[in-house]
This record gives sequence, structure tokens and C-alpha cells, in this order.
Amino acid sequence: MNLAIVLAVYPIIFLGELPDKTMFASLVMATEGRPVQVWLGAAAAFLVHVIIATTIGVALFQLLPARAVDGVVAVVFLVGAIYAWREGTKDEEALIRRERTGHKVVTTAFVVIFIAEWGDLTQILTADLAAHYHSPISVGFGALAALWTVAAIAVVGGQSLLRWVNVATVRKVTAFILLALAAYAAWFAFH
Repeated sequence: MNLAIVLAVYPIIFLGELPDKTMFASLVMATEGRPVQVWLGAAAAFLVHVIIATTIGVALFQLLPARAVDGVVAVVFLVGAIYAWREGTKDEEALIRRERTGHKVVTTAFVVIFIAEWGDLTQILTADLAAHYHSPISVGFGALAALWTVAAIAVVGGQSLLRWVNVATVRKVTAFILLALAAYAAWFAFH
């Protein structure tokens, strides 16, 4: 393992993940008062995604044209935006009740983050960095540390978020962010 590569990858992935939908998802799930459980589920999902990005992702990234990857990413962001908007238009109390009566928090957090992270900017960046540096383990450690840090920030922030903003508003804002990311990825796919 190369510590210089780990330290080079960390800020790139950290900044890429900070405004990301998975951060908002972790933040919303943590509003229920179970931040450690949400973090554990998110951390496990990020671990799986980093493994995929530094192995299979690197191979696919080298085989597929960049435009195709950008097109797929744009569609994933658009679907995420539609889903977040639909969730944001539902009754807030029903959303909170569903979170409380749903699956175990760790499992829910894992599934939400695992699905949300597919084709994500940081997953693609991780694959690209692993291919660039030819050091998947070093890149994997740097990326994983950054993703876990952002998840920790999100779950800690989720504890106090609802004092100022309701869940529906957070989801609508997330939808707008995802829509902007979809447009950005689509622009790269078609230019």
C-alpha cells in the first residue's frame, strides 16, 4: 500500500461525495436518532462499492467509452431525482412513521446507500483513480476513508437537521441536486 496515493485520493473522493445524494440519504435516515446504526449500514455499502470500483469497475471503465458511462450515470441521477422528489411530496409524518416501522436501520441504510451509490460520481472516480495509479488497494483505502468520513458527518448532522428543516424539504432539495447532476452527466455524454 502506498500512503501517498491514499492521501491523494482522500480529498478527491471526500469533495466528490460531500454534496452527494448518499450523504443526504444518510442524513435523512439519521434524523430518527440512530446515527451509529445508519453509519454502519452506509459504511458496509461503501465498502462493497469500493471493492467493485477497484476491481470490476476498473475493467469496465477501460472497456466502455466515456460517453456511455456518462450516459448511464445521467440516467441513474435522473431516476434518483424523480424518486427523491416523489418522496418529498408525501406526507412528512407518514415518511417518519415508515422509517420507524420499516426494516432494521442498518439493513435499510445498507440497501439505500448501495442502490444510491451505483454509477455514482465517486464510484466512477474511484475506478478511474485505481486505473490511473495502478494501485487498487491504496486507492480503495483512500476512497473508503473519505466515504466513511462523509457518512459520519451526515449522520451526526442528521441528529439536528429536523430542528430547522423538515424531511420533505430535504428530499426535494436532494431531487434538485440530483437533477442538476443528471444534466451535468448528460452534457458530458452528448458533447
